[in-house]
Amino acid sequence: MLEKGYVTAKSGHSRSSTVDLTLYHLDTGELAPMGGDHDLMDPISHYGAKGTTPAEARNRQYLCSIMEACGFNRYDCEWWHYTLKDEPYPDTYFDFPIT
Repeated sequence: MLEKGYVTAKSGHSRSSTVDLTLYHLDTGELAPMGGDHDLMDPISHYGAKGTTPAEARNRQYLCSIMEACGFNRYDCEWWHYTLKDEPYPDTYFDFPIT
């Protein structure tokens, strides 16, 4: 997983500037089809992956357009993963117990 770029030794999530998210339908509460589950470490999770349906590709692009308009960069290997462009601590990895 490290070699394929799905997992890093130090996570940007610890800075609270990286988020994982998806879309869902407000009227039903159901998740929008995105073409592969969240945290699926597989090439189908990449943007532009072959094998996604047109609806799934549109949903990925819609999520991406929202997040990029709000100041986030996407991670090309995971359709659900976004990092704040101007994060305040880009070179810091926090490691502390949460109670």
